[in-house]
Amino acid sequence: MGQVLDRVTAILLDIEGTTTPVDYVFGVLFPFAQTQMQTFLRIQGHTPEVQADIDLLRQDYGADIAQGLEVPPWSNAEPEAALPYIQTLMAADRKTTGLKSLQGKIWDQGYRDGTLQSQIFPDVAPALRAWVEAGKTSYIFSSGSVQAQQSLFRYTEAGDLTPLIQGYFDTRTGPKQEMDSYRFIAGAIATPPHQILFISDVVAELTAAQGAGMAVYLSVRPGNAPTDPQGLPVITTFNEIQWPAV
Repeated sequence: MGQVLDRVTAILLDIEGTTTPVDYVFGVLFPFAQTQMQTFLRIQGHTPEVQADIDLLRQDYGADIAQGLEVPPWSNAEPEAALPYIQTLMAADRKTTGLKSLQGKIWDQGYRDGTLQSQIFPDVAPALRAWVEAGKTSYIFSSGSVQAQQSLFRYTEAGDLTPLIQGYFDTRTGPKQEMDSYRFIAGAIATPPHQILFISDVVAELTAAQGAGMAVYLSVRPGNAPTDPQGLPVITTFNEIQWPAV
């Protein structure tokens, strides 16, 4: 792996199971969005930003019906009428852009009022700082919206880490299990794929990134589901990454 890492100038990170415990995402963030969704739709539902999310959800709803999927009725134009469909998406952990954008807005509100404070693994903040000092750039690629990503890293137990992160990519970039998404990111950050290291806890994502030419590490953290590495290099902490001496 050292022969690959000596070319790496940028690090692309997944969030859940990589920088942040799975338990925080599923045990704190998702339940918070679920309990706050109805009130949020009632109070904020007519704002242009939320209406844009609802429009995206209506497109998903129409596509689900066209595919013959079982979905709850949604005929009322009021924002709260979208709640049964939103609850269906959340229960299935669907990675739709409209849903993730809504969740991001709710989480941002929770972070701002002090209800939420994000959890990260203890090695993450020191690693991000060390990478900056080494002249490397760090980016995030997650299914959560860019707003959700920025909020998570702004309100961490270790302080505001957003100055250490140069960019964020979400579902608008493309599916995380498709090579084209990683090619797009490489182009967006003006860095050849072979100079990018992608770290994630999902083998299919790493395989896609590797197919696009990136170096990869499988993140095996406490609380992650057991995974067959399928020959991929594994780390349990960012401290295990051995950068070649300059």
